[in-house]
Amino acid sequence: MALSSNSSDLQRLCRALGYEFRDRRLLEMALTHRSAAGENYERLEFLGDAVLDHVISHELYHLYPRSNEGELSRLRSTLVNREMLAGIAQRVAIGEHLKLGQGELKSGGFRRSSILADALEAVFGAISLDSGFPRAREVILRLYRPCFEELPELDQLKDPKTRLQEFLQARRLPLPSYSIIREEGSKHARIYVVKCESPALPERVEGRGSSRRKAEQAAAREAFRILAGHE
Repeated sequence: MALSSNSSDLQRLCRALGYEFRDRRLLEMALTHRSAAGENYERLEFLGDAVLDHVISHELYHLYPRSNEGELSRLRSTLVNREMLAGIAQRVAIGEHLKLGQGELKSGGFRRSSILADALEAVFGAISLDSGFPRAREVILRLYRPCFEELPELDQLKDPKTRLQEFLQARRLPLPSYSIIREEGSKHARIYVVKCESPALPERVEGRGSSRRKAEQAAAREAFRILAGHE
């Protein structure tokens, strides 16, 4: 079942995308979830994911000529993650045009980030088949323009443990150590409490999270805040 699928609705989506399909069936397929009858968007999503990665990688390579591979990879991950894709999909109202099965429709699948992100990638794949890679690149870059403008500073993209480690190394200070001090909650909702210690820290710092990794990241984030604030 579709939320909306008539010609005028699809024309509205084409205007939002800034692209008019020559083969409208490709667009319809890109908007069809596997829960609905007919060909779905999974193969187009596979193609669109590759097209998007290439376009974003190429653009970042030229926008950040002094960045290394790790920095470029973090920037790309920020731009092609589910949340970013879903946000763009919401901006062009892809959810209003999805074809969903009854179960997905009733459960609000047209608002689900994973479905919106997958459908947008499928649309990119459909455009590349309809008019070729250069045209798909043009559409992607136009939709992504606000996202490029809002990219955070490179340092802010590093995970907290890396930022803390580099901060201490740059000042030739001892690196931190992490250890679990306790576990809280039930077996199915476990919370880990981790301490982060370093001679550079004026006090022991703790972090909490649903996994050891998340707790360590939380502790490192707080330790970095304390140390940076003392400079």
